Amino acid sequence: MTKTFSKEIVLVAGFLAIIVTPGIIQTAIELRGGDAPQALNVFRQKTTSKNLRAYEREMEDASWVAKQLRPAMQYAQFRLLREAGDKAVIGREGWMFYKPGFRYLTERPAPPNLAVPSNDPLPAIVAFRDELAKRNIRLLVMIAPNKESVYPEKLTRRAEGLDVLVCAQTRRLMDDLKSAGIEVADLFETYRVAKRNPQHNSASPLYLVQDSHWSPAGVQVAAKAVAQKIVSGGWIQRGGVAYESKPMSVRRVGDVLRMLQVPQIERRIAPEEILCQQIVRSDTQLPYQDNPDAEILVLGDSFLRIYEQDEPQSAGFVAHLARELQQPVTSLINDGGASTLVRQELHRRPRLLAYKKLVIWEFVERDIRFGTEGWQPVPLPPASRAERDEALPRARPDDTKGNP
Repeated sequence: MTKTFSKEIVLVAGFLAIIVTPGIIQTAIELRGGDAPQALNVFRQKTTSKNLRAYEREMEDASWVAKQLRPAMQYAQFRLLREAGDKAVIGREGWMFYKPGFRYLTERPAPPNLAVPSNDPLPAIVAFRDELAKRNIRLLVMIAPNKESVYPEKLTRRAEGLDVLVCAQTRRLMDDLKSAGIEVADLFETYRVAKRNPQHNSASPLYLVQDSHWSPAGVQVAAKAVAQKIVSGGWIQRGGVAYESKPMSVRRVGDVLRMLQVPQIERRIAPEEILCQQIVRSDTQLPYQDNPDAEILVLGDSFLRIYEQDEPQSAGFVAHLARELQQPVTSLINDGGASTLVRQELHRRPRLLAYKKLVIWEFVERDIRFGTEGWQPVPLPPASRAERDEALPRARPDDTKGNP
């Protein structure tokens, strides 16, 4: 009996030591650095569930013990359990997926919250279309499919044989937009056809293996489809600028891999070798550049940034669209903020709408539910007299602007 009681005391003492020791170490480190113990912050604010959750996150982020142990534990989880934490999902054959995109595809959306109307993209998109219409500018919506929607078979063997998946919430939005008279570029159908094309097999997939974004092949397929829709609709005529492509190879550590923030994992996985097609002017051989006076404005997020502003530059969707249309365009990119932030930036820079006939608004599929700042209405400022004068019929703008 006494021996059993002693074991219980040892277990309880060990458990208490595990709980208390990190706090003692953290307090000692903070005091030695001349700081007040962060643990006391709980007494400096009102006790609410929101404040307590924020306090808990702050303590976790600041913990010295956690910082020392977390990388090793995450690496062990990654190697032994194929668990990649809060931001990533490990798929098959080395494929990695961004967890919000995985959640968007697999989780049922919460019931609409009437108290938060900015969560619904449809009113914001319709309002934006109406604002542009006042300036005689068309709107084309382009939803960049989640990687999970295009390659569900890389998530699980149970999805083998499936084509591109279209989440019910995505399909509903696309149908509602079309019912509202808003043009939509259906990249889901475009990619479904492309996946069946032998040229886009496992050797040249439409998305990157370690990254949440489309591959150079995916960029080219999307740009060609959007350009064809624009021209066949008679919205914009092809220009007279000749562009050509220049192969360029880059090594890229995928954003999903970097999100893990575990150096041991990054060191053991080689960066992807990516063959891009940089777009250059045929006459000068200089890389593509935007023209602020172009007829088309492209708004979007990191799907527009990748290869365009990142290495090797002038090799992303914007440059390839310009090549397909044989004329430069104007672009406005806000990393991760295509739902609201990019329109807020356009509100501050309405001069970008001068001479425009078409706005292409790209946003990634998961933003339909998880968009940064939701889907807030962002009215455009009234057109100034100078902008109205610029919008009058005129000759095609000088396509050499912005191109030395």
